[in-house]
Amino acid sequence: MFHVWVYLQTSPLLGLCATLLAWQGACWLDGKVGHKAWSNPVILSIVALTALLLLTHTSYRSYFAGGRYIQFLLGPATVALAVPMYANLQTMKRNWLPILASVTAGSLVASLSAMTIAQWLGAPREVVISMGPKSVTTPIAMAIAQNLGGQPSLAAVFVLLTGVIGTIVAMIVFAAARIVDWRARGLAAGTAAHGLATARMLSINQTAGAFGGLALGLNGLLTSIFVPLLVRWLHF
Repeated sequence: MFHVWVYLQTSPLLGLCATLLAWQGACWLDGKVGHKAWSNPVILSIVALTALLLLTHTSYRSYFAGGRYIQFLLGPATVALAVPMYANLQTMKRNWLPILASVTAGSLVASLSAMTIAQWLGAPREVVISMGPKSVTTPIAMAIAQNLGGQPSLAAVFVLLTGVIGTIVAMIVFAAARIVDWRARGLAAGTAAHGLATARMLSINQTAGAFGGLALGLNGLLTSIFVPLLVRWLHF
């Protein structure tokens, strides 16, 4: 096994196999425990892979030689959200006004509250700006932060933290607030915690995943409009 591991460390198979095995194991555990908040496959996979690399003293560069093939699939996976969205197209058309109002309110509150709290706590301006687009996907958040004088890398960290925390607490919040409509759950998750929460919703309920994908796209568009306006008008 030692010789096999040494070989894998120099091969793209390491990152590819490790990622797939970690994901399959996390999905199996998540299904066994009944989709608990702590058993999110994304979070379990991150923890498992991090522990593996640290325990074996394997560099991230060696891992990513194969992990990049998984990263490439992020694009097709995002596009694939159109399939459940198409299946719910008529429902979305009938409810376009509540959907637009909900995502607009969620987008504005997410950006404004994050930047206001960061400013009140005395964070530097670049940190405050980087907090603004925390609820959208990483490429959009990094572009917004860079154009407004923030730190793209810092924005990416805030996006990841938002997605992980949002994914963990989403179902707990829904249960506490007695929100049982999967459409509302999907919209809330996609707006507040972007792709990670949307993926979680999709693994539990297809309708929730479809509305999460819709919220994910709308929130990216709205946030790219709101954050520059908030920075200009409120002098963050």
